Amino acid sequence: MHIAKLDDIHIHYADEGDPAGAPIVFANSLGTDFRLWDKLLPLLPAGLRIIRYDKRGHGLSEVTAAPYSMGMLVRDVERLMDHLGVKDALFVGLSIGGMIAQGLAAKRPDLVRAVVISNSGAKIGTREMWADRIAAARATGIAPMADGVMERWFSAGFRATDELTGWRNMLVQQNIDGYAGCCAAISGTDFYTTTAALRIPALGIAGSEDGSTPPDLVRETIDLIPGSRFALIRGAGHLPCVEKPEDYARVLNDFITGTGHV
Repeated sequence: MHIAKLDDIHIHYADEGDPAGAPIVFANSLGTDFRLWDKLLPLLPAGLRIIRYDKRGHGLSEVTAAPYSMGMLVRDVERLMDHLGVKDALFVGLSIGGMIAQGLAAKRPDLVRAVVISNSGAKIGTREMWADRIAAARATGIAPMADGVMERWFSAGFRATDELTGWRNMLVQQNIDGYAGCCAAISGTDFYTTTAALRIPALGIAGSEDGSTPPDLVRETIDLIPGSRFALIRGAGHLPCVEKPEDYARVLNDFITGTGHV
């Protein structure tokens, strides 16, 4: 277990693979921890330095009082990468992780040489929607909303498997302050102008069955970046790296090879 003390926060992370390899950083979604990427890692090219972390309020990272801002979440991973001496990374972010990816790429171009915006958008939902989500979580907990979240996260086929129980439990056991804090960060974020100014290699990945960030939203966001690529993973929902890891790896590895990040 690796814990980085970054001024006001302890962040849990994993630093795996070749220490001298090209770095790739993964940021996971709302309500999950960095186990989100477990199925994908064995399918990546050899020789990479692979860094995963639990964002503030999630997994084994420290929980601080809500609300959080997107700037706070961007600064957390910025400080983690500085702490680890990582520059020129390929940054892969899913859902809120994709928003963090956009913010970090704009703020610290020395840290991010290429970006993957997976199942995410420059803006996700409305302030009213997120306020309702936060209020519901505070009032009755996450469990009553879990079945609806699973429907948005996963295809019907995956929801029929036993594995669904693990992902539902991960969500239900999420700390309320961490969940509400990150909901607030998403609520206050609009990166349309910021992302349109990026001039780096970029890939958007969407799942055809995604009920949280539909393919049109992902495509609209990635199209803001000139020269970007878009890939649709059919039969997968909001977490295609879980449902279709081989398909996800094929798309990601093509991007890694195409950008010379090996």
